[in-house]
Amino acid sequence: MEGAPVEKKSFAFSGDSLVVDADNSELEIVPADIEDVRVSRQVDGWVFMGEGPDAVWGLKDGRLTLRVECDAVASHCDSVHRVQVPRGVAVTVEDDNGKVTADGFDTDLKIRSDNGAVVVRDSSGALDLASNNGEVVVEGDTTSGRVVARSDNGAVRISLSAVPGRVEAASDNGEIDIAVPDATYDVDGRSDNGSVRIDVPTRKGSAHVVTAHSDNGEVVVRSAN
Repeated sequence: MEGAPVEKKSFAFSGDSLVVDADNSELEIVPADIEDVRVSRQVDGWVFMGEGPDAVWGLKDGRLTLRVECDAVASHCDSVHRVQVPRGVAVTVEDDNGKVTADGFDTDLKIRSDNGAVVVRDSSGALDLASNNGEVVVEGDTTSGRVVARSDNGAVRISLSAVPGRVEAASDNGEIDIAVPDATYDVDGRSDNGSVRIDVPTRKGSAHVVTAHSDNGEVVVRSAN
């Protein structure tokens, strides 16, 4: 998106939760010490025998809508939306087509991408993450006590900086790699087509539970230390 003009807009907001409804755009979402919702976007591309790229944005009833449409015989349209939300707001993301990155949240995050990677960094709230086609990654200084991560077609990689209460990871087609701090875990690691390696202390009934299931790919649960 280098060279594409940057447009910015602020939306009045009140509440403790926000839904971000996006299509055909990469999303970058962070909390900030603000009272409104702030969005910057870059849109670029071309169409042959058609219209676009046409960008639409709006916030109504707690739902932020971000759209980029290209309707043509042939087209190539790119866009990036960077969203700042008030600190303390729980965020749900529904993205039909595009990578989603969330960074620095201490509230719950629920992210769904139909076609694109999901990446969360430096967060501490509960995480519920899924992609139908793309990897799911939790990294950085993330201390979430509960993490649920799934990809229908892609790897799942989770690295935590604090001992979690529960981690659930699944992939229909991709490897799973979970790195957790030293502790004793109740681990259920399985793969229908791939090796399984558990390199953490285990005990049935532990308060720290890890499940990792892949239909096609290696499964690893290891120490992050």
